[in-house]
Amino acid sequence: MKTALLLKEIAAFRVFGEATSCEKMQFLDLSLPVFVNEFWTSKQRAGHPLHEISYRACFKPQLPRFFIDRLTQVGDVVYDPFMGRGTTLLEAALLGRKVIGCDINPLSERLVRPRIEIPDLEAIRTRLEGIELNGSGDMPEDLLTFYHPKTLRQILALRAYLLERESSGQIDSVDRWIRMVATNRLTGHSPGFFSVYTMPPNQAVSVASQKRINTRRNQAPPRRELKEIVLKKTRSLQRKISGTDRVQLQKAAASARYFTCSCDSTPEIETSSVDLVVTSPPFLDVIDYRSDNWLRGWFNHFDSEAVPIWQLKKPEDWVAVMRPVFRELARVLKRGGRIAFEVGEVRNAKLKMETLVLRAATEVGLVPEFVLINRQKFTKTSNCWGVTNGTRGTNTNRVVVFHQP
Repeated sequence: MKTALLLKEIAAFRVFGEATSCEKMQFLDLSLPVFVNEFWTSKQRAGHPLHEISYRACFKPQLPRFFIDRLTQVGDVVYDPFMGRGTTLLEAALLGRKVIGCDINPLSERLVRPRIEIPDLEAIRTRLEGIELNGSGDMPEDLLTFYHPKTLRQILALRAYLLERESSGQIDSVDRWIRMVATNRLTGHSPGFFSVYTMPPNQAVSVASQKRINTRRNQAPPRRELKEIVLKKTRSLQRKISGTDRVQLQKAAASARYFTCSCDSTPEIETSSVDLVVTSPPFLDVIDYRSDNWLRGWFNHFDSEAVPIWQLKKPEDWVAVMRPVFRELARVLKRGGRIAFEVGEVRNAKLKMETLVLRAATEVGLVPEFVLINRQKFTKTSNCWGVTNGTRGTNTNRVVVFHQP
C-alpha cells in the first residue's frame, strides 16, 4: 500500500468506536505523524489458538496482522529478526506469506517451527503412546521442588528420548511438536502444567524462590500425567485449524527458514529479498530472558545463561547495538519494503523508545514514515502481577514504520 493511502486509512481508523488522533513528532528535520488509537483488540485469546504458547514480552498476533494485511500480498516474504515465540511468523504463514525468522535464543526455533510444520493430532497421539516414560536412575534433587517424583521421572524420560532422536537424526515434526508442548508445560499455575503451582509459564523462578512459594502456600508437588497434559494442550492448540489453515501452513513450511544467531549478521538471507519486517527487540533492562528460561533450557539441553541475549541498561548502548541490526535489515529489504518496529514503554513511560529507534534506523538510511501507538486498556500480565494498568508496566505498543528507499 502506498504511503499516502496507508496514512489516510490509519487516520480514518475507528473499528473499535474511537476516532484516531493524529499528532506530530519532530525528529531532526522531519515532522512525523503519530497516530493514537486502539488499532487491535485488547481482548485476551482473540487470535488463532496456535499462538497460545507463552513467552516473555510477546505481542498479540493482531499486531503483525495489522501490518501484514496492509503492507504485503500473498506470497510475499515476512521476516522477524527477534522472532521469540514466533507470533509474526505464524500469523504471516496463516495469511499465505513466506516466512523467515531469526533469534539468538535456541529455544525460539523449538517453539516456532512445530506450529508451522504442524503434524496431525492422531500422529501425535500414536507417538506419545509409543514413548516409554517409566525410567529409573538418579533424579535432580532440586527439581523435586517443582515436580512430583513420578512426574519428574516422566519428564526425564521424555527429555532423554528427544535427545536420542535428535542425536540419531531421526527427529521429525511429531517429535518437535511434543518437545514444543512439553517445553511450554514445564511450569505454571494450573493442573494443566507438570509442576506444582508457580509463576506464569513464561517465567521459571529459581529453586530457592519456588521453595518459598511452596512454604507460603503449604503445598507439595502433585502427581501429573505427562502424556495426558501434552495431548490436552495439543487439542487446545489445534482446536480451530481449518483446511485452509493447513494448506497455508504447509506452503509456508516448505520454504520457511529459521536462524539461531545474532540478527545483525545474517549473510544467509539474500540482499533485497524481504518485503516486510515486523518485530520487537529486547527492551532496556526490562526482561531477563536468560534467568526466566533456565528450566526450559535445561529440558532442551542448553544452558540459558550462556545464550548471549542482549541485556542493555543505557539508551546509548541500545542505540549502538540496534544500529547494525537496522543496517542488516536495510540490506535484506527490497526497495520500497517496510519495517514495523515495535517497542513498549520503559521506565514508567518516561523514556519513549521510539526516539531511540528513529536514531538507530535513520543513521543507516532507512526512511521513517509514521509512528503508530496502540493504547492498551488491559493486559493480562499486568493483572497477574497486581499492576494497575496505566501506571506501571507496558500499556502501549509503539510502532515505528520505515521504508527502504
